[in-house]
Amino acid sequence: MEYRLFGRTGVKVSPLCLGTMNFGGPTDEAESIKIIHAAIDKGINFIDTADVYNQGASETIVGKGLQGQRDQVFLATKAHNRTGVGPNDEGNHRYHLIKACEASLRRLNTDHIDLYQMHRPNPEIPIDETLSALTDLIRAGKVLYIGCSTHPAWMVMEALAVSEKEHLARYTSEQPPYNLLDRRIENELVPLALRYNLAIIPWAPLAQGLLAGRYSASQSLPSDSRANREHSGIYEQRFTQRAFETGEKFTQLAAQFNKTPGQLALVWCKDQPGITAPIIGPRTVDQLMDLLPAAEMKLSPEERAACDHLVPPGGVVVNYHNSSGWNKTPVL
Repeated sequence: MEYRLFGRTGVKVSPLCLGTMNFGGPTDEAESIKIIHAAIDKGINFIDTADVYNQGASETIVGKGLQGQRDQVFLATKAHNRTGVGPNDEGNHRYHLIKACEASLRRLNTDHIDLYQMHRPNPEIPIDETLSALTDLIRAGKVLYIGCSTHPAWMVMEALAVSEKEHLARYTSEQPPYNLLDRRIENELVPLALRYNLAIIPWAPLAQGLLAGRYSASQSLPSDSRANREHSGIYEQRFTQRAFETGEKFTQLAAQFNKTPGQLALVWCKDQPGITAPIIGPRTVDQLMDLLPAAEMKLSPEERAACDHLVPPGGVVVNYHNSSGWNKTPVL
Protein backbone atom coordinates (compact mmCIF):
# COMPACT_ATOMS: atom_id res chain seq x y z
CA MET A 1 0.00 0.00 0.00
CA GLU A 2 1.24 3.48 -0.89
CA TYR A 3 0.99 5.65 2.22
CA ARG A 4 0.46 9.40 2.01
CA LEU A 5 1.78 12.32 4.00
CA PHE A 6 -0.78 13.78 6.37
CA GLY A 7 -0.57 17.42 5.40
CA ARG A 8 2.61 19.06 6.64
CA THR A 9 3.01 16.78 9.69
CA GLY A 10 5.33 14.18 8.17
CA VAL A 11 3.04 11.39 9.41
CA LYS A 12 2.23 8.74 6.81
CA VAL A 13 -1.32 7.39 6.63
CA SER A 14 -3.11 4.87 4.46
CA PRO A 15 -5.01 6.31 1.46
CA LEU A 16 -8.27 5.13 3.04
CA CYS A 17 -9.38 5.91 6.59
CA LEU A 18 -11.62 3.56 8.56
CA GLY A 19 -14.68 5.43 9.80
CA THR A 20 -16.56 4.03 12.78
CA MET A 21 -19.94 5.78 12.83
CA ASN A 22 -21.73 2.41 12.58
CA PHE A 23 -19.91 0.90 15.56
CA GLY A 24 -22.20 0.41 18.53
CA GLY A 25 -25.22 1.14 16.35
CA PRO A 26 -26.17 -1.01 13.38
CA THR A 27 -22.84 -2.84 13.78
CA ASP A 28 -22.45 -4.66 17.09
CA GLU A 29 -19.25 -4.79 19.10
CA ALA A 30 -18.06 -8.18 17.86
CA GLU A 31 -18.46 -7.31 14.18
CA SER A 32 -16.96 -3.86 14.74
CA ILE A 33 -13.80 -5.34 16.27
CA LYS A 34 -13.54 -7.79 13.37
CA ILE A 35 -13.70 -4.82 10.98
CA ILE A 36 -10.94 -3.01 12.89
CA HIS A 37 -8.66 -6.04 12.88
CA ALA A 38 -9.32 -6.84 9.22
CA ALA A 39 -8.58 -3.25 8.21
CA ILE A 40 -5.29 -3.18 10.13
CA ASP A 41 -4.31 -6.56 8.68
CA LYS A 42 -4.80 -5.10 5.18
CA GLY A 43 -2.61 -2.07 5.88
CA ILE A 44 -5.10 0.56 7.07
CA ASN A 45 -3.38 2.62 9.77
CA PHE A 46 -5.86 5.51 10.08
CA ILE A 47 -9.08 5.27 12.14
CA ASP A 48 -11.61 8.06 12.71
CA THR A 49 -14.34 8.22 15.35
CA ALA A 50 -16.19 10.87 17.42
CA ASP A 51 -17.41 11.25 20.97
CA VAL A 52 -21.07 11.39 19.85
CA TYR A 53 -21.11 8.34 17.60
CA ASN A 54 -23.76 6.13 19.24
CA GLN A 55 -23.46 8.00 22.54
CA GLY A 56 -19.78 7.18 22.94
CA ALA A 57 -20.11 3.48 22.15
CA SER A 58 -18.03 3.86 18.98
CA GLU A 59 -15.04 5.23 20.90
CA THR A 60 -15.35 2.47 23.51
CA ILE A 61 -15.40 -0.23 20.84
CA VAL A 62 -12.46 1.32 19.00
CA GLY A 63 -10.52 1.32 22.26
CA LYS A 64 -11.23 -2.37 22.76
CA GLY A 65 -10.40 -3.20 19.15
CA LEU A 66 -7.03 -1.48 19.38
CA GLN A 67 -5.82 -3.31 22.50
CA GLY A 68 -2.31 -4.47 21.72
CA GLN A 69 -2.30 -2.57 18.42
CA ARG A 70 -2.71 1.07 19.47
CA ASP A 71 0.73 2.11 18.24
CA GLN A 72 -0.03 0.80 14.74
CA VAL A 73 -2.82 3.32 14.19
CA PHE A 74 -3.13 7.07 13.66
CA LEU A 75 -6.22 7.58 15.81
CA ALA A 76 -8.61 10.48 15.25
CA THR A 77 -11.68 11.57 17.17
CA LYS A 78 -13.84 14.68 17.42
CA ALA A 79 -15.55 16.99 19.89
CA HIS A 80 -18.15 19.76 19.64
CA ASN A 81 -21.60 18.17 19.76
CA ARG A 82 -23.76 17.75 22.85
CA THR A 83 -22.60 14.96 25.17
CA GLY A 84 -24.77 15.72 28.21
CA VAL A 85 -27.76 17.67 29.50
CA GLY A 86 -25.85 20.63 30.95
CA PRO A 87 -25.67 24.01 29.20
CA ASN A 88 -21.90 23.62 28.73
CA ASP A 89 -21.92 20.02 27.54
CA GLU A 90 -21.30 21.09 23.94
CA GLY A 91 -19.30 23.59 21.94
CA ASN A 92 -15.74 24.54 21.05
CA HIS A 93 -14.90 26.43 24.24
CA ARG A 94 -12.23 25.46 26.75
CA TYR A 95 -14.71 24.42 29.47
CA HIS A 96 -16.22 21.73 27.24
CA LEU A 97 -13.15 20.67 25.24
CA ILE A 98 -10.95 19.83 28.22
CA LYS A 99 -13.64 17.60 29.72
CA ALA A 100 -14.56 16.12 26.35
CA CYS A 101 -10.95 15.18 25.66
CA GLU A 102 -10.59 13.45 29.04
CA ALA A 103 -13.81 11.50 28.41
CA SER A 104 -12.63 10.42 24.93
CA LEU A 105 -9.28 9.28 26.34
CA ARG A 106 -11.10 7.09 28.88
CA ARG A 107 -13.40 5.54 26.31
CA LEU A 108 -10.58 4.98 23.83
CA ASN A 109 -8.42 3.48 26.59
CA THR A 110 -5.39 5.47 25.46
CA ASP A 111 -3.14 8.17 26.88
CA HIS A 112 -3.23 10.36 23.77
CA ILE A 113 -5.29 11.19 20.69
CA ASP A 114 -3.32 11.52 17.48
CA LEU A 115 -5.77 13.87 15.75
CA TYR A 116 -8.36 15.85 17.74
CA GLN A 117 -10.91 17.55 15.51
CA MET A 118 -13.60 20.16 16.00
CA HIS A 119 -16.65 18.30 14.69
CA ARG A 120 -18.43 21.46 13.53
CA PRO A 121 -17.69 25.19 13.68
CA ASN A 122 -18.91 27.23 16.65
CA PRO A 123 -19.27 30.80 15.31
CA GLU A 124 -20.16 32.38 18.65
CA ILE A 125 -16.91 31.15 20.23
CA PRO A 126 -13.79 33.17 19.27
CA ILE A 127 -11.37 30.91 17.44
CA ASP A 128 -8.50 31.89 19.77
CA GLU A 129 -10.51 30.42 22.68
CA THR A 130 -10.71 27.09 20.85
CA LEU A 131 -7.11 27.07 19.65
CA SER A 132 -5.77 28.05 23.08
CA ALA A 133 -7.51 25.07 24.72
CA LEU A 134 -6.29 22.72 21.99
CA THR A 135 -2.75 24.08 22.33
CA ASP A 136 -2.81 23.28 26.05
CA LEU A 137 -4.00 19.73 25.32
CA ILE A 138 -1.05 19.31 22.95
CA ARG A 139 1.40 20.67 25.53
CA ALA A 140 -0.04 18.25 28.10
CA GLY A 141 0.70 15.33 25.75
CA LYS A 142 -2.96 14.35 25.45
CA VAL A 143 -3.25 15.37 21.79
CA LEU A 144 -0.64 15.31 19.02
CA TYR A 145 -2.36 17.17 16.17
CA ILE A 146 -5.56 19.14 15.72
CA GLY A 147 -8.01 19.55 12.85
CA CYS A 148 -11.53 20.58 11.99
CA SER A 149 -14.53 19.07 10.23
CA THR A 150 -17.19 20.53 7.93
CA HIS A 151 -15.88 24.09 8.27
CA PRO A 152 -16.20 26.68 5.50
CA ALA A 153 -12.94 27.65 3.85
CA TRP A 154 -13.00 31.14 5.36
CA MET A 155 -13.16 29.72 8.91
CA VAL A 156 -10.24 27.40 8.21
CA MET A 157 -8.23 30.35 6.90
CA GLU A 158 -9.18 32.44 9.93
CA ALA A 159 -7.94 29.66 12.22
CA LEU A 160 -4.63 29.43 10.36
CA ALA A 161 -4.14 33.18 10.58
CA VAL A 162 -4.94 33.31 14.31
CA SER A 163 -2.60 30.37 14.98
CA GLU A 164 0.26 32.25 13.33
CA LYS A 165 -0.56 35.59 14.97
CA GLU A 166 -1.03 34.21 18.50
CA HIS A 167 1.59 31.41 18.26
CA LEU A 168 -1.03 28.72 18.87
CA ALA A 169 -1.34 25.17 17.56
CA ARG A 170 -2.32 24.97 13.89
CA TYR A 171 -5.03 22.90 12.25
CA THR A 172 -3.41 20.16 10.18
CA SER A 173 -6.56 18.90 8.48
CA GLU A 174 -10.15 19.51 7.46
CA GLN A 175 -12.77 16.75 7.17
CA PRO A 176 -15.46 17.87 4.71
CA PRO A 177 -18.26 16.02 2.93
CA TYR A 178 -17.01 15.20 -0.55
CA ASN A 179 -18.16 12.84 -3.27
CA LEU A 180 -19.09 12.96 -6.94
CA LEU A 181 -22.58 14.21 -6.05
CA ASP A 182 -21.28 17.22 -4.09
CA ARG A 183 -18.00 18.61 -5.45
CA ARG A 184 -18.28 22.14 -4.08
CA ILE A 185 -15.16 21.94 -1.90
CA GLU A 186 -13.17 22.04 -5.15
CA ASN A 187 -14.11 25.73 -5.52
CA GLU A 188 -12.47 27.13 -2.35
CA LEU A 189 -11.48 24.56 0.27
CA VAL A 190 -9.26 22.39 -1.94
CA PRO A 191 -7.25 25.36 -3.30
CA LEU A 192 -6.82 26.59 0.28
CA ALA A 193 -5.63 23.16 1.43
CA LEU A 194 -3.16 22.91 -1.44
CA ARG A 195 -1.77 26.37 -0.70
CA TYR A 196 -1.31 25.74 3.05
CA ASN A 197 -0.60 22.00 2.96
CA LEU A 198 -3.68 20.87 4.89
CA ALA A 199 -4.75 17.26 4.80
CA ILE A 200 -8.29 16.68 3.51
CA ILE A 201 -10.06 13.57 4.80
CA PRO A 202 -13.51 13.48 3.17
CA TRP A 203 -16.56 11.93 4.78
CA ALA A 204 -19.37 10.34 2.74
CA PRO A 205 -17.17 9.50 -0.29
CA LEU A 206 -19.78 6.91 -1.31
CA ALA A 207 -22.57 9.48 -0.86
CA GLN A 208 -23.92 7.24 1.94
CA GLY A 209 -24.62 4.44 -0.52
CA LEU A 210 -25.95 6.47 -3.44
CA LEU A 211 -22.65 5.85 -5.28
CA ALA A 212 -22.29 2.26 -4.06
CA GLY A 213 -25.08 0.70 -6.12
CA ARG A 214 -27.33 0.42 -3.07
CA TYR A 215 -30.35 2.32 -4.37
CA SER A 216 -32.60 2.46 -7.39
CA ALA A 217 -35.13 5.11 -8.31
CA SER A 218 -37.64 2.39 -9.19
CA GLN A 219 -37.28 0.20 -6.10
CA SER A 220 -38.07 0.63 -2.42
CA LEU A 221 -35.25 1.40 0.02
CA PRO A 222 -33.38 -1.66 1.38
CA SER A 223 -34.57 -2.45 4.90
CA ASP A 224 -31.02 -2.45 6.32
CA SER A 225 -29.96 0.80 4.66
CA ARG A 226 -29.29 4.11 6.36
CA ALA A 227 -31.70 5.76 3.95
CA ASN A 228 -34.47 3.51 5.29
CA ARG A 229 -33.44 3.73 8.96
CA GLU A 230 -33.01 7.49 8.96
CA HIS A 231 -35.22 8.68 6.09
CA SER A 232 -36.01 12.03 7.65
CA GLY A 233 -34.39 15.41 8.12
CA ILE A 234 -30.97 15.74 6.50
CA TYR A 235 -31.15 12.23 5.01
CA GLU A 236 -34.49 12.80 3.36
CA GLN A 237 -33.00 15.89 1.72
CA ARG A 238 -30.13 13.82 0.32
CA PHE A 239 -32.02 10.82 -1.04
CA THR A 240 -33.76 12.63 -3.89
CA GLN A 241 -35.00 11.44 -7.25
CA ARG A 242 -32.12 13.23 -8.98
CA ALA A 243 -29.65 11.57 -6.61
CA PHE A 244 -31.07 8.11 -7.33
CA GLU A 245 -30.92 8.70 -11.08
CA THR A 246 -27.33 9.96 -10.97
CA GLY A 247 -26.38 7.01 -8.77
CA GLU A 248 -27.80 4.59 -11.32
CA LYS A 249 -25.79 6.22 -14.10
CA PHE A 250 -22.68 5.99 -11.92
CA THR A 251 -23.32 2.27 -11.33
CA GLN A 252 -23.36 1.77 -15.09
CA LEU A 253 -20.05 3.62 -15.38
CA ALA A 254 -18.47 1.40 -12.76
CA ALA A 255 -19.50 -1.71 -14.69
CA GLN A 256 -17.92 -0.28 -17.84
CA PHE A 257 -14.63 0.11 -15.98
CA ASN A 258 -14.77 -3.33 -14.30
CA LYS A 259 -15.08 -1.94 -10.78
CA THR A 260 -17.79 -2.16 -8.20
CA PRO A 261 -19.59 1.17 -7.75
CA GLY A 262 -18.09 1.57 -4.28
CA GLN A 263 -14.58 1.02 -5.60
CA LEU A 264 -14.97 3.57 -8.40
CA ALA A 265 -16.47 6.13 -6.02
CA LEU A 266 -13.53 5.72 -3.65
CA VAL A 267 -10.86 5.76 -6.35
CA TRP A 268 -12.40 8.90 -7.82
CA CYS A 269 -12.41 10.61 -4.42
CA LYS A 270 -8.96 9.58 -3.19
CA ASP A 271 -7.28 10.53 -6.47
CA GLN A 272 -8.69 14.07 -6.66
CA PRO A 273 -6.21 16.92 -6.08
CA GLY A 274 -5.59 17.70 -2.43
CA ILE A 275 -7.27 14.58 -1.01
CA THR A 276 -5.37 12.62 1.63
CA ALA A 277 -7.68 9.77 2.65
CA PRO A 278 -11.43 9.34 2.17
CA ILE A 279 -13.25 7.91 5.19
CA ILE A 280 -15.05 4.62 4.60
CA GLY A 281 -17.73 3.48 7.04
CA PRO A 282 -18.39 -0.23 6.46
CA ARG A 283 -21.23 -1.87 8.36
CA THR A 284 -19.87 -5.40 7.84
CA VAL A 285 -16.55 -7.10 7.15
CA ASP A 286 -17.84 -8.00 3.68
CA GLN A 287 -18.45 -4.34 2.89
CA LEU A 288 -14.92 -3.53 4.07
CA MET A 289 -13.42 -6.20 1.83
CA ASP A 290 -15.30 -4.86 -1.18
CA LEU A 291 -13.89 -1.37 -0.63
CA LEU A 292 -10.28 -2.07 0.38
CA PRO A 293 -8.97 -2.83 -3.14
CA ALA A 294 -9.64 0.81 -4.00
CA ALA A 295 -6.67 1.77 -1.82
CA GLU A 296 -4.31 0.41 -4.48
CA MET A 297 -6.29 1.34 -7.58
CA LYS A 298 -5.58 4.43 -9.67
CA LEU A 299 -8.11 6.66 -11.44
CA SER A 300 -7.56 6.51 -15.19
CA PRO A 301 -7.98 9.56 -17.45
CA GLU A 302 -10.97 7.85 -19.06
CA GLU A 303 -12.64 7.27 -15.68
CA ARG A 304 -11.96 10.85 -14.63
CA ALA A 305 -13.48 12.23 -17.85
CA ALA A 306 -16.57 10.03 -17.54
CA CYS A 307 -17.15 11.11 -13.94
CA ASP A 308 -16.63 14.79 -14.86
CA HIS A 309 -19.23 14.40 -17.59
CA LEU A 310 -21.71 13.00 -15.07
CA VAL A 311 -21.12 15.81 -12.51
CA PRO A 312 -18.84 18.66 -13.63
CA PRO A 313 -15.96 19.90 -11.42
CA GLY A 314 -17.19 22.08 -8.59
CA GLY A 315 -20.76 21.00 -9.25
CA VAL A 316 -23.46 19.60 -7.01
CA VAL A 317 -26.39 17.21 -7.31
CA VAL A 318 -27.05 16.60 -3.60
CA ASN A 319 -26.36 18.92 -0.66
CA TYR A 320 -24.02 17.09 1.73
CA HIS A 321 -23.35 20.31 3.62
CA ASN A 322 -26.91 20.33 4.97
CA SER A 323 -25.65 19.20 8.38
CA SER A 324 -22.99 21.93 8.54
CA GLY A 325 -25.05 24.53 10.36
CA TRP A 326 -23.69 27.26 8.05
CA ASN A 327 -24.44 26.32 4.45
CA LYS A 328 -27.85 27.69 3.48
CA THR A 329 -27.80 26.97 -0.25
CA PRO A 330 -30.63 24.68 -1.37
CA VAL A 331 -29.98 22.11 -4.10
CA LEU A 332 -32.89 21.72 -6.49
